[in-house]
Amino acid sequence: MYSILETLKKNQLSVTDSRKKILELFVKSKGALEHSDIERQSGTEFDRVTIYRTLQTFVEKGIIHTIPTSDNSVRYALCKDSCGAGHHHDNHVHFLCDECGTTYCLESITILPVTLPEGFKADKTDVVVSGKCSKCA
Repeated sequence: MYSILETLKKNQLSVTDSRKKILELFVKSKGALEHSDIERQSGTEFDRVTIYRTLQTFVEKGIIHTIPTSDNSVRYALCKDSCGAGHHHDNHVHFLCDECGTTYCLESITILPVTLPEGFKADKTDVVVSGKCSKCA
């Protein structure tokens, strides 16, 4: 069972209403969330800046990771326990359903290491597959 309070304390974050509520949305979500999803689901509880800062803090602490999309927006999903501050280890494939718009973390499909030419250093590898999810197919 995922503990919101334990996650915040483990990452040395103050336990605030906005952090608890936003993290709760991620725990309840079946897929990734956009800033606008969080804004809509939290109602008028938090302003855009509070949501943005909370998301940035969660990314920096390794609580959530970013998922790029074809329209250059960003989606966010919960990280696994192996992630930490500044070190994301979510090397899995993401699937974006073209029909319903849901983004899924396909954790059973890992991304193989990419061999780069000398002098290049990778910080992150993203693989996003698009199509129809099992609900829409």
